Amino acid sequence: MDHTPDSFRKAYDILQRHAETLRRQDEPNIDELLDIVNESVQAYKICKERIEAVEKALEKALEDPDLPETPTAPDTAPDPDDDADIPF
Repeated sequence: MDHTPDSFRKAYDILQRHAETLRRQDEPNIDELLDIVNESVQAYKICKERIEAVEKALEKALEDPDLPETPTAPDTAPDPDDDADIPF
């Protein structure tokens, strides 16, 4: 069981698999628990590193002064005092 995942997807799959294994057990299998914990910690670290890298990249991209500004929608709210479109 001792392999380090090389991608977020693989690490996330490991975490899901171990969570499901632990959920299905009536009582934990102590012989496998240490391996499950160690592999889960490794997988968690990979996921956390990838998420933090994406967050930093997004922050940098959103702060980039070369990005075009998002145009704002014109104010299209109806004028409450305008009765021109009321048919009666």
